[in-house]
Formats: sequence, C-alpha cells, structure tokens
Amino acid sequence: MPMEPLAPARLYHHVDPDSLTFDTTADLEELDNALGQPRATAAMSFGIGMARKGYNLFVLGQSGTGRHSLVRRTLEEKAAGEAAPDDWVYVHNFAVAHQPCAMRLPPGRGPELSHKMAAAIEDLRVAIPAVFESEEYRTRRQVVDASFKQQQENAFDSLRKRAEEQHIALIQTPVGMALAPMRDGEVLKPEQFNTLPEEDRQRIQNTIRDLQNELQEIVSQMPQWEKEHRETVRELNREMSGYAIRHAISEVSLAFADLADVTAYLQTVADDLIENVDAFLPQPEAAMALRAMLPQSQKGAGSADGILRRYMVNVIVDNSQASGAPVVHDDNPALAYLTGRIEHIAQMGALVTDFGLIKPGSLHKANGGYLILDARRLLTQPFSWDALKRTLRSGELRIQPPEQMYGMATTISLEPQPIPLDVKVVLIGEREHYYLLSQYDPDFSDLFKVAVDFEEAIDRDPGAVADYARLVAGVVRRENLRPCTKGAVARTIEHGSRLADDAEKLTLKISDIGNVLREADYWAGTDGKAVIDADDIQRAIDAGVHRVDRIRERSHEAIEREIVLIATDGTAVGQINGLSVIGLDGFRFGRPSRITARVRLGAGRVIDIEREVELGGPLHSKGVMILSAFLGAAFARDMPLSLSASLVFEQSYGGVDGDSASSAELYALLSALADAPIKQSLAVTGSVNQYGEVQAIGGVNEKIEGFFDICKSRGLTGEQGVLIPQANTKHLMLRSDVVDAAAEGRFRIYPVERIEQGIELLTGVPAGRRDEAGAFPDDSLYRRVENRLAELAEARRKFGAREDGGKPA
Repeated sequence: MPMEPLAPARLYHHVDPDSLTFDTTADLEELDNALGQPRATAAMSFGIGMARKGYNLFVLGQSGTGRHSLVRRTLEEKAAGEAAPDDWVYVHNFAVAHQPCAMRLPPGRGPELSHKMAAAIEDLRVAIPAVFESEEYRTRRQVVDASFKQQQENAFDSLRKRAEEQHIALIQTPVGMALAPMRDGEVLKPEQFNTLPEEDRQRIQNTIRDLQNELQEIVSQMPQWEKEHRETVRELNREMSGYAIRHAISEVSLAFADLADVTAYLQTVADDLIENVDAFLPQPEAAMALRAMLPQSQKGAGSADGILRRYMVNVIVDNSQASGAPVVHDDNPALAYLTGRIEHIAQMGALVTDFGLIKPGSLHKANGGYLILDARRLLTQPFSWDALKRTLRSGELRIQPPEQMYGMATTISLEPQPIPLDVKVVLIGEREHYYLLSQYDPDFSDLFKVAVDFEEAIDRDPGAVADYARLVAGVVRRENLRPCTKGAVARTIEHGSRLADDAEKLTLKISDIGNVLREADYWAGTDGKAVIDADDIQRAIDAGVHRVDRIRERSHEAIEREIVLIATDGTAVGQINGLSVIGLDGFRFGRPSRITARVRLGAGRVIDIEREVELGGPLHSKGVMILSAFLGAAFARDMPLSLSASLVFEQSYGGVDGDSASSAELYALLSALADAPIKQSLAVTGSVNQYGEVQAIGGVNEKIEGFFDICKSRGLTGEQGVLIPQANTKHLMLRSDVVDAAAEGRFRIYPVERIEQGIELLTGVPAGRRDEAGAFPDDSLYRRVENRLAELAEARRKFGAREDGGKPA
C-alpha cells in the first residue's frame, strides 16, 4: 500500500482558546506550587528538614526552570518559622593578642554590647582626665612627689652634714654632685690646696674618697627610688581611675549580667583599662602633632587611639532585625566573601591589622540558617570549593587567608578563634556539575547527600494546560505586564510545546516563556493595546527569531544561489538530501546536506569519509557501522559482502556527529547498489538499527522547516516533502506556513517505520520481501541489490582465483 503523508492536524497540536475558562489572565490566580516539580519539591522538603550532618542539597537541572525561585521560596517559608540565630562578635584577646576571641550572644545583643562598650570608652575619655585634674588627686600626687623629693634630700643632707664635719663641701656642678675641701666655710682653690702640707693633703684626699663612695651609693639608689616613685604614682593612678573605670564597666556588666562569658570579658577589660589608664591622658605635644598628620586608618595600635581600639567590639553577625533563620544568596563566592577575611591598613610602610578589621563572609551571615550558592561560580573561584568542604566537614568556620594557608604571608596577621557552624548549604548547578563532582570528588557525596532534580517538561494534559495558564498569569502579574487574552495564553501554551520539542509536553523553562510574554507586552504597548493577544505573542516569537537568524539566512542563501548544491527536484542515483540541525546560543535551525554513496568491488567495507578525515564524531561512525551490519544481514547471508562503498556529506567543512543521517546514508547506498534513482524532491532524517527499523531523532521540527524553506524559495511543487521516523510524529509542532502548505497539498511529511517503506517512497520501486524460498521478487529493489552484491561476490571470487593461479607452485 502506498504511504500517505501525515494529515495537517498531526503537524501541529492546537490549543482551543474556547476550552480555556477565563477571559484574561487577570481572572486567574497564581500557582501556589512549583508546576511539574513534585520530585524536586519532595527532595527540597526532605533536605531542609533533615538535620543530620552531610545532608546539604545540590539542585540540578536546566537553567531557566525556576530552580532559584523555588529554592528561595521554599527556604524562606521554612526559615520564617525558625528562631533567629545568635549574634557573633570578635573581641581582643588580652592573653594572646593575635588570636581574637569569638563570643556568642542572643540575637540583637551583639550590637548592644558594641554600642555600650563604645559609649563607656567615650565616657572614660572625659571621666579619667577629670579624675586626674581633681583636687583630691593633685593633693595626693603632691604628697607622693614630696615624699620622693624628701627622700632624696634627706640622703644628700645626711652626706652633706658628715662632709661638713670633716671640712668637706658637697657642691652641685653642671655635671652632677662633687666633693671639695674647705677652710673657714670657703672651698679651697686648687692652688690653695697644693700649698697645704703633704700630710694634710693626704688626709683630705682619703676623707673625700670615703665620702665619694657614700655619694656613689646614694646616686646608685636613686633609680630604685624613682622606680618606687613611679609605681607609687601608678598605684595612685590605678586607685583613682579604678573608681571611674569600674563604674563605667559595671553599667555595661549590669546589662549583660545574664551572660557569663560577657561579664568575664568585661572584668578583663576593666583590669586592662586600669593598667593602661595612661592612654586616656593628654599626650605630649610632639606626639599629638605627628598623629594629627596621619589619616584615621593609620593611627596604629601603638598609639593611644590604637590601645583604646582593643576595647571595642567587632560585630560579625547581627541578627537584631531577623524575624527568622537567615536565607543568604551569595552570587560572588570568592574565598574572602565566603569564609570571611582579615583586612589590613598601611602604617609606616607596613601592613598591620587587628581584630576590628575582621570581616564576615556569607557563611557567617547564613550561620544558623541557609546558604544558596551557584555551583559554577563557586567552582571557578580559587580555593572556595576546598574551603567550603573543609568548613562543612569540621563544623566550624575558620577565617584563614590563602597566603597564610600556603605559608606565603609576609604581613602581620591574625588567627581568629573559629566559630561553630550550623548551616544548610544549597548548591544550584547543571546536571554535568553534579555528575562530574559525584564521579571525581570523593568528598562530594558525603557532604551533599540530597539531589534535587528539576524536570524540564511536563505532560500536556488538560490539568497541565489549566495550570500552565495560571503560570502565565503569575508571570504577567509579577512582571506587571498587560493581561493576556485566552488566545494569547493558548498561543503561549503551544509555544511551550514547541520549546519542549514535543507536542505532548510543555516546557518548564519558565525563563523562555517569561521572555516571550515581556516582549509581547512591548509589542502590545507599541500598538496601544490594553491587553496582550495572540498576534502579540506570535510577533514576539517571530521578532526573537529574526534577531538571531542571520546565520540561517546566510546558510540558506548559499543553497539558493547554488553555491552549496542541494537539489529539490529530479532524481539521482546514490544521492539523497539529509537533514541536520545547527544550534547557536539557544537558536536552532535545520539545514539540508547532500549525502552521496559510491560502490565498487571490495572486501566488504563501508568507508565513512567523514571519519577518515577526522570530521566525523563517534555517534556518526556508529551509525555507519550499523548500516553496514544491516547490509550484511539482509543481503549477504550465503556469500561474503564483496563491496567497497564510500559515504560522504558533500560540502561539509566542519564536524559531523550524531546518527540521525544513518537512514539517509543507507538509502543512498541501496540506491547505488540497485542503480535506482532517488527523488531529490524528498529529504530524509532518522537513524536506523541493524534490523532496518527507523528510529527517532532530535530537532525534527527544525529539520523539516529547514528543507521547507529551501523548497519554498524555489517554488513548492506538491512533490516535495520530508521522511521522518514514525516515532517523531508526536514531536511535531511545525510553523503555520509549513502546516498550511501541507493542508494545500504542496508539501508532504511522511512517517516511516522501516527502511523498506522509505526506499519505496524515494525510488518508486517496491523494496520487496523474501518469499518462502528465501528469494526477493524479481521486480523488487532488494532483488536488484542482492543481484548486484552477488555479481560483486562472483567478481571477487574470480579475481581471487586469477590471483591464486598466477602464483608459482
């Protein structure tokens, strides 16, 4: 029976606008769940509810399927019912300065502590100088100073009295204290001393020597007396300032009496403030002038301001405004912004830091909640992936710059105390990321145990169509677009099937649907419409294609100008029109290619020229091997396959892969063997198996439209058409001009299940079926193929015999 082309109704599955029970999308409510994602939703609920270690989530699926919005919505709903996590602060470690201490406080108490400590220090800046300017302090200080001065004077007066008793004077000189003989109360001049008898001079010198030793002993005791004086003054300062300091700190302690760690820290602060009370006192004028020339960021830790910085509180995590657990989306997961960083300031040509320059990362902000990361961005950032794994394994968040990890640090740095980590990490990526990490990273499966797999399409049934309309209504409402009529919604649903490459499916790439709706709203606006109708949807689709189809136009132009040779009428032996798809950044189009086959005597090998020159991919080569197996099984049961055949895509200058042309290559080979011309008005797509069954391929709509455009530009004759696998008929969602041409009988699309059907359509000669005796009918194409192969086998036998006979005995 001759094969009939597909009816126009099977080329495009319409949505009847009258079947939709609304006038515009303004009448519809938004979907309250994720359309077509029950598996992903269940996995999300399980993953975020599982509080065990390692049950982090990896969300995998195609971009644009609503992964980010579903993840964020689900996490925010879950987080809203959870308690806000604690605040975290870093404070100075008074025991080990380069290891700042981390303190946990209830939500909102961290900023409170920081503000109260800053206020206390500011109060002390005024209160302590006032203490040292008070009358009480001055009186007590004068007593201490007078006591010190009296101690010195008493020592010298005692020495002076003993010296005077022996007629020796203790005098003050520019270089210090000195001893000199005197007579009648006057110091002897050297010439007078030299006139004294030798005995008197010797006696005086011995006396001066003894007194000099006593003077030296007094002078040597003076540093100790000064030290004791300073300590006495320091103790006085401690005593006098201690009242003000303990009063100021006690006010802070009272506000945090319920937090033992904070009160212990404040006690340490008070003790250290008393020890460093000088930082609150006026500095020497020279030092103040030098510091005044420095920017605020360069007033280092050694200055009074630097010393006072140690009493500040660095709030790392502030949850004072949080109404639930945090949900943080980090779109720049560089190491410094993921695990935190330690900043430095330039001071006198060096880089220095302190605990106040510790900055939080997204893991700090998400601690006690949820962190969303993009897998691709995370994996492309140096050190970030390893740092995340290390943090999740250890359960603590440690700020460690890479230069410190690898021993390359040359600046003063810190080792902040690690913070306990309790976070659920959600990675969002492509399927290839998930499977590559599962295969090559042994830690991945232990840390990300929950896979959230997003569907890319759903079945197109009445329930799904109704939900899709609500989905469209949701996009329109969120984007503040004009309402869509039921006709516009129907056309959008049809476009959803085309994007899914399946008339029985609807795409879940919501981003593509959103793009069409936004652009349709633009076109409706240019026409002054209050609503979006079907014409606006179609215009948006057509305009989107036109913006990116320059390469398609140039490719088809080369065919129309006969630069690339494609025949659309007549017949030819061993020549056929194959169809391929070219994809460019989300836009795909079909392009016909001429496939030719040549046959000659040989050893049973079918040569794939594309593979021989390394232009053919493995799938294409597999298809050629399968058709070779079909030839051998169908026609060479009782004889060797004695041909040498070559197959090639003519004028193909790039790579060829995929097996969708294997049926076309088999048709060309059969044509060459049977010497049966193939109609060039037909094009073919479909793969073939070893049993001659034609199998489904991808891109069937684009392939049909690609050949149709060439035929249309040359003039449709009614003889032109495309052979497609029967299994692909459910994928057809063709352009309206193709459907119209088919309805008018000017273009035909044939569904093919077996090679025999296809070769009969292409050549007009029945393929033939073996009878009970195992022979094909005489007038069949397969009989001609078998005869040709038998001739080649006989020729090969004779050639072999001739070769054997020519050999010497």
